[in-house]
Amino acid sequence: MPTTLPPFALAPPVFRFKHLAALAGRAPIGGTREVALACFVAARLAGERVARTDDDQLQRAARSSAAKAWLGTLALPQPVRGAAAKCAESSADGDTAAVCREVRALVLAASGYLDVQSRGELDALVAALVGSASTNI
Repeated sequence: MPTTLPPFALAPPVFRFKHLAALAGRAPIGGTREVALACFVAARLAGERVARTDDDQLQRAARSSAAKAWLGTLALPQPVRGAAAKCAESSADGDTAAVCREVRALVLAASGYLDVQSRGELDALVAALVGSASTNI
């Protein structure tokens, strides 16, 4: 039976990329876990371009820079490292088309490490970015 919330209640939070987080949580330390974490961080940054938050460009640049520094500490395969860093970097300028390209490149680079649900979340992010870019024209 569905329950209705009182008028003063907050809506429950929606956790995006739950399959990426679950993959990172259940994978053994190393390879797949670190790739899943890198994809999760890059997806969170790219997802901000879909939401079109009113964040200051300096704040986005600071988050991007911090993410790139953190990604540098992970033991990632070179194609995934480069794609994740470019994805984080492109999220700073707010160009949705560039972010979309970089997320696609990340999906291609990391596809061997991700499960179907995690790739589906990243593909859904690409679709949302494409939709966001087309409404921005």
